[in-house]
Amino acid sequence: MIELQNVSKKFGKKKVLSNLNCQLEKGVYGLLGPNGTGKTTLMRCMTNLYQDWSGDIRIDGKSIRKRNSQTIGYLPQNFGMFHELSVEETLQYMCNLKKISRKYRKDEIERCLQLVYLESEKRTQIKKLSGGMLRRVGIAQSLLGNPDILLFDEPTAGLDPEERAHFKEILLQFGKRETVVVSTHIIEDVEATCSSIIIMKNGTIQMIGTCDEIKEAAGKTKLKPTLENGYLAIIRS
Repeated sequence: MIELQNVSKKFGKKKVLSNLNCQLEKGVYGLLGPNGTGKTTLMRCMTNLYQDWSGDIRIDGKSIRKRNSQTIGYLPQNFGMFHELSVEETLQYMCNLKKISRKYRKDEIERCLQLVYLESEKRTQIKKLSGGMLRRVGIAQSLLGNPDILLFDEPTAGLDPEERAHFKEILLQFGKRETVVVSTHIIEDVEATCSSIIIMKNGTIQMIGTCDEIKEAAGKTKLKPTLENGYLAIIRS
C-alpha cells in the first residue's frame, strides 16, 4: 500500500504539488490530468528522484526515505540509455543499480525480456531499436527484481496496437498482487486495465474513484457521461 501524507513540492516559488493525501491499495490506478498538473512530478517524488519535497510517502507503513529503491519499478516518460549498449547490457546495468544479486541477474533479465517479447533482441544495440522496442526495454527494466510498486509514465507511447494489448495484459497480471500507477492520456487503456482512477488538477487530487464512479460524476454535469467526458468535466470544474 502507498500512503501520501501532505505531499507538496515546489520549483522555486511555484508550488507544483499541494498537500496530496491518499491511500492506494493493490491494483491498477490510472493517473489522469492535463499537462503540467504534476503527474510526472508526483511519480518522481514517489521514487525519491526528487528529494526536496515535504510531507511523507509511505510504502507498507515505511517512509520511502528509508526504504530500498529496489522495491519500486519506474518507467519515466522519456526513457533512454547509453546508445552503444546492447539490450542485455542495459538490463545488466539496471540490475546493478537495483542491487540485484549477480546470481539471479541472468534469469531475471531473461524473464523480463520474455514478458515484453524481446528475447531475440537482447544483443541488439539500443541505438538500433525502434521507438516501440525502446519503450519495451523501458518496461522490462521496470519489472526487474519483482518490485512491490510499479509506476509507469505514458507507458504505451510509441507502441503499436498489438504491443499495447500485450502491455495491458502485463498490467492486469501485476495489478493482482502489486500497486501499479499508470499516467496516460489514452482513455481506452484506462477503461481496460484500471480498477481506480486518480484525477489531478493544478497539483491537487480532485477525485479518486472507479470508472463507474467517474461516469456517475460526469452524469451530474451537462456532458455526456462517458469516462472521457467525465474526466474532462472534473478537471475543468
